[in-house]
Amino acid sequence: MAVSFVLSPEQEKLKVTMSEFAHVHLAPLAERVRATPDPREASALMREVHEKDVEAGVLRTMIPAELGGTAAGGIEAAIMWEELCTVMPDIMDTFGGAMLALGPVMTAGTPEQIERLIEPFLADSGAPTAALAFSEPGGSANYDAPPPAPGLQTRAELDGDEWVITGEKEWAAHLGGWDGIGPDLMVVVCRTPGGISMIAVERAHFEAGGLTVLEYDDTIGFRGTPTCRVRLDGVRVPRANLIGHEGGGVELTTQAFTVSAGAVAVLATSSMRAAFDDAFDFATREHRGGPVPVIEHRVVADVLSDAKGRIEATRLLAWRALDAAMGGSPSALEWCLHAKVLGSETAVDVINQLVRVVGIQAYNRSNPIMHRLFDALAYPIFEGGNISMRRRQLQGVMTAEGWDPLQASGMA
Repeated sequence: MAVSFVLSPEQEKLKVTMSEFAHVHLAPLAERVRATPDPREASALMREVHEKDVEAGVLRTMIPAELGGTAAGGIEAAIMWEELCTVMPDIMDTFGGAMLALGPVMTAGTPEQIERLIEPFLADSGAPTAALAFSEPGGSANYDAPPPAPGLQTRAELDGDEWVITGEKEWAAHLGGWDGIGPDLMVVVCRTPGGISMIAVERAHFEAGGLTVLEYDDTIGFRGTPTCRVRLDGVRVPRANLIGHEGGGVELTTQAFTVSAGAVAVLATSSMRAAFDDAFDFATREHRGGPVPVIEHRVVADVLSDAKGRIEATRLLAWRALDAAMGGSPSALEWCLHAKVLGSETAVDVINQLVRVVGIQAYNRSNPIMHRLFDALAYPIFEGGNISMRRRQLQGVMTAEGWDPLQASGMA
C-alpha cells in the first residue's frame, strides 16, 4: 500500500469545516468554562455546544456507516479531533465517552442490542450522552486481579431475569448525565458470578432510581468535562443487557481503551499546538524592553524549534495509531500504547517549556497557555495511567511469545 502524507481534498475539507466549527462554537465557550468556579455549572455550559455538535453530525462520525453513522478512518478522526480540541480539548470527553461506551456494544452486542442502544446516538438533535463506567474510587489499575486481591468492587447479581448492580464509579465523563439522573447509556464494567462482565444500563433504568451522584470532581483542567463519583445501589436491568458473554469484560475493556489511548495522542498534539501558538505569538510580538522581539534571542528560538519538532512527531504517531486501531491492524494495541505514553508525556514537557518562553505573565489565570498545561497534566494519568496500566500493557506486548520488534512498523 502506498504511503502519502498529503491530505486528500476530502480531508482538507474536513479540516476546514471542523476548524470553522471550533472557532464559531467552542472558542467563545472556552473562557466561560474556565472562569466558572462551580464544576457542575462549568460542565453544564457544554450542553448547548453538544447539541450543535449533534446537529452538525459530529457524533455520527463515531459510528460506522453500516450501522447508520458516518465514520471514515483513523486519519480523518485524528484531523477532526485535532481541529476541535486545539480550541477546546474538553469537547473530546463528551464524544470520547460515547466512543468508549458504544465500542463494546458495536463489537460484541447482539443485533437487537446494537439497534436499540446505538439509535439515540444517530439522532440529529438533542444532546445524548454515554459513559463506560470502569474506574472506581479506590483505583482500577488491578481491576482484573485474582483473589485474594479485591480487584473490581462493583458487582451484579441475577435476580430472576434481572441484573442487580451495586457499586461506585468515578472519573468517566457523564456518569451522572446532564441532570444527575444518569446518561442515556452507561456500560458498566462489573463482577458477575461468571467473571468480569459488561452490562448496559439505559436512561429509563436510572429514572426508576438507584443512581446517586456523591460528588462532582473539581478538576484543575478540563473544566468542561462533567466527571463525578456515583453510587449504583441496586440498579435493575434486564438479563438481556449483558454485552457479549459473561466473563468477557476484560477483553472488551482492553479493546475499548485501545482506541482511546491513540486519541490521547491527538489531545496531546492539540494542546501543544495551542500552546505553541500562544508562545510564538508572544515571542514575535514582545520585546520585553529590548531592541528586538524575544524570538531573536537564540535560547527562545531553540525552545520553539524543539517544541515544533516534537509536536510534528506526536501528530504522526497519533495518526499512525488511530489508523491502525480503526483499520483493524493486529499491531493496533502497540501503536496506541506508544502514542498514549509518548504523546502524553511529551505534551507536559513541551508545554512547560513554552510557558517559560512567556514567563511570569503565563502565571496569570487569564493567560490561556497555563490552562493548556493544566489540561495536559491529565494526559499521563487518565485513560489508563502510564505508570499504573499503559507501561504494564507494553511490557505484556513485548514479552508475548513470538513478538517481533519490527512487526508493527511493517519492517519484519
